[in-house]
Amino acid sequence: MTIDLARFHAAFFEESFEGLDAMESSLLALDPGTADKETINAIFRAAHSIKGGSATFGFTAVAAFTHILETLLDQMRSGTREVTQDLVNRLLKSVDAVRDLLEAARDVREPNLELINAHRRALEDTLAGASSPAADLPAVIAAPLPPSRGFRIQFTPAPSLFRSGNDPRHILRELASLGHLEVEAHCQESASFRDVVPEDCHLRWDLTLHGAVDEATVREVFAWVEDECTLLIESLAEPKPTKPVLTLIEGGKAAMPVAVDKLASAPARQPERKPAGNDASSSIRVSTEKIDQLINLVGELVITQAMLAQQAGGLDPLICEKLLAGLSQLDRNTRQLQESVMSIRMLPMEFVFSRFPRMVHDLAGKLGKQVRLVTVGESTELDKGLIEKIADPLTHLVRNSLDHGIETTEARLAAGKDPVGTVRLSAAHQGGSIVIEISDDGRGLNRERILAKARESGLSVSDAMSDSEVWQLIFANGFSTAEVVTDVSGRGVGMDVVKKNILSLGGQVELSSVAGRGATVTIRLPLTLAILDGMSIRVGEEIFIVPLNCVVESLQPSSDQVKAVAGTGRVVKVRNEYLPLLPLYQSFGISAEHPDPHRGVLVLVESEGKKIAVQVDELVAQQQVVIKSLEANYRRVRGISGATILGDGRVALILDVGGLVRDLHQRAAA
Repeated sequence: MTIDLARFHAAFFEESFEGLDAMESSLLALDPGTADKETINAIFRAAHSIKGGSATFGFTAVAAFTHILETLLDQMRSGTREVTQDLVNRLLKSVDAVRDLLEAARDVREPNLELINAHRRALEDTLAGASSPAADLPAVIAAPLPPSRGFRIQFTPAPSLFRSGNDPRHILRELASLGHLEVEAHCQESASFRDVVPEDCHLRWDLTLHGAVDEATVREVFAWVEDECTLLIESLAEPKPTKPVLTLIEGGKAAMPVAVDKLASAPARQPERKPAGNDASSSIRVSTEKIDQLINLVGELVITQAMLAQQAGGLDPLICEKLLAGLSQLDRNTRQLQESVMSIRMLPMEFVFSRFPRMVHDLAGKLGKQVRLVTVGESTELDKGLIEKIADPLTHLVRNSLDHGIETTEARLAAGKDPVGTVRLSAAHQGGSIVIEISDDGRGLNRERILAKARESGLSVSDAMSDSEVWQLIFANGFSTAEVVTDVSGRGVGMDVVKKNILSLGGQVELSSVAGRGATVTIRLPLTLAILDGMSIRVGEEIFIVPLNCVVESLQPSSDQVKAVAGTGRVVKVRNEYLPLLPLYQSFGISAEHPDPHRGVLVLVESEGKKIAVQVDELVAQQQVVIKSLEANYRRVRGISGATILGDGRVALILDVGGLVRDLHQRAAA
């Protein structure tokens, strides 16, 4: 039976990229002055796993490059090579090269050979220039380890190792390179070793390794399968005699000669053993399509439950006591199920924050600045869909902090500040939202410079504008205060895109600054795009949903509060503030029960720092609704962001408050 390894490629690539991310974060945390041995070991193990997996799946270019990288890391962890900042930078670039090779293998394309070869030559030159192991090192480190007579090894792979497509025989080959290897293979079938079907049986190898090798080196051979096997290693007191040699045949060629006594039959069931680690994985990989399908089904269940609850509202509680109790229990179970399913899509902000240490490291070096990155609240969870879409806006904001905010070392010293600037990323839950802040302790925003640039760009501004209004000018289309265009910033793109992307996610963005002390960008987002806390309102016979995070207050105005303004419609005065009035029935061409504002209800909503008063007939209820895409099921409708199904089966449209606010203010300004 031939195993098709291609079906395991996706898992291999995903795990390899995770390993590269772990290597990168560990390298960035490595202090050349006091290099932590455990950190270096973690980097080595990640490289070793990638090399082993690449060799297993036939990605020879990845395995060859990673082997050179692994050799250099082995020198670092043995203490024969000093850890310097230049070496860390070289290793970071090598991680980029491995990533490019993996992406090329995954996408079936040619890698950037010029870049790969340049990094490979640099690694080889570094290895060629290695100093003597004993030079400038304490004797206890420089002295060679005493040779061992050998080890007796019992290696029992877990079934999951075979199912993942890995071939344990690669371990035997690597052990054979360390000395003289004797092998006993125990399996359920005993015809011959080459007839064994790994997926249909359980194997155990009893190995005897003779040679001058230390236990740490032997254990390192098993590092990439340590979580998927039982492993016992015992030192040999006396060497054992050599046993007859059997050559393993692979693809018609002799793969490796090893000493074998016999292929003994094992019991029909897997032998009882104490696992070295967790045989059953604590997590499984599930495609997002399956999760989305589950969320949609739960959403339909919530809607059905709401319909049943509404229909049961007219039943006699004395006659239908058991039915109503069952429906009440169904309501509780449905809500708990909905919360549990929604939590499956929630990911920690660490998935986004983890990309920034490397970016800050590289960009600070390019700009000639000293910058430390501080992250807070990495465990705060956010919907996976939002996680993916918020990454690019955050990248723009962090780059701006480094380029525009943080000063040069000389400028910071002249201002009496710490020569090392700080960029801080934080995330926290507040109510039903998540708040993300990007702050720096740099020079802050220059009000006069922003106003001058706005006038040059033809924007309508005045010196009487508040600071918050001036800061919002930065988000104008094409606005930039950079005097020199570079590959980092100054092209007038970025901040306007940041705001549009955040608004498209139902979020809000605010900017604050203190001259000489830094600036802070605050982003407020809903926790998920699948459900919404909303206020249901009625206009005529139609029900609409207003996102609750946009609602400021509601009121029934008196006739003297509503004023008509020539050319701009009507406004309503609320606590000495005049707000544009939007009769919702006019916007959507429907009949209203109360066309006069003072007989209806006004819902004050806010978006992008601007408020309007939406005129409706009645406030119905506050409820959580399941969002359905109107565009995917019908078409895009101006002023509407989605739809939901109510308990009585009717469709209710969800208002696009941001779009309504922008349209009304633009008409008022025109």
